[in-house]
Amino acid sequence: MSEQTITRQELPSPRYEYGGDDWVFVELDEAMSFDANFKAQAITQEIRRNSLEGLVEVAPSNASYLIQFDPAVLHPDELIEELKSLEDEIDVSDYQWEARVFDIPVFYNDPWTHDTLMDFRERHQDPDATDLEYSAELNGFDSVEAFIDHHSGAPHMVTMIGFVPGLPFCFQMVPRDEQIEVPKYEQPRTATPSRAIGFGGAFTAIYPVPGAGGYQLYGRTPVEVLDVDQELSAFEESMVLPNPGDILNFRQIDREEYDAIREEVEDGSYEYNYDRVDFEPQAFFEDPDGYNERLLEVLE
Repeated sequence: MSEQTITRQELPSPRYEYGGDDWVFVELDEAMSFDANFKAQAITQEIRRNSLEGLVEVAPSNASYLIQFDPAVLHPDELIEELKSLEDEIDVSDYQWEARVFDIPVFYNDPWTHDTLMDFRERHQDPDATDLEYSAELNGFDSVEAFIDHHSGAPHMVTMIGFVPGLPFCFQMVPRDEQIEVPKYEQPRTATPSRAIGFGGAFTAIYPVPGAGGYQLYGRTPVEVLDVDQELSAFEESMVLPNPGDILNFRQIDREEYDAIREEVEDGSYEYNYDRVDFEPQAFFEDPDGYNERLLEVLE
């Protein structure tokens, strides 16, 4: 079991901004970190649990969160005081939340995203390399296979949902010195396949629908993360599969398994492999590799 820990950091004083009459944006830090995101997750979950009258919507983000409220019911000064109180009370080293751990099969280096990225090479930093080749070299890996092994070698925490409806942003649950970093395309693409696995900055994203994009393209999953008609059983509670705070395990598959899973998804018989856990930030900070291993045992 790994003895490596994740270094904690002190967060600055939160910065509050009003957005019109019914929004408050709270920035916990200027940069994404596990400390900032876990704090945002904990605060927004407590806000929901407290069922504050006048609250409309709560949305955690990477190092911040957004609150929508009804100013006719809840005065903004009262809301700010409630938020400050929660921020003072919550210590992520003594906090946990219920998270779902999902198995997300991924066909890396698939033909669909490969064709797309080749169509837009003139918009890329390295027109002579594929996105996987470029990312592997930029991060010091000696092969695409080694890079894929690293990307799929540890689970990813869903840190926010947006900006396209149902699009999860995911941060790999590894120490800072093991994080992958890759810029987006120099110019955005006008096409991206649905269910593409993309990467930009330090985040993995799953494109729920076809559309424009700028993240590096690594593969494609046969499973849906958005089901507007809520036909699949995993979407009974919401048309969006993952919530902020959920954990995704990107599992490498081949074309044969991709096609078999896709057929089940299309005929409605596919059953997502997932389970619920109590996620404990402090236990993760103390032993990320060992804790990740225990988290993924629920998928076996």
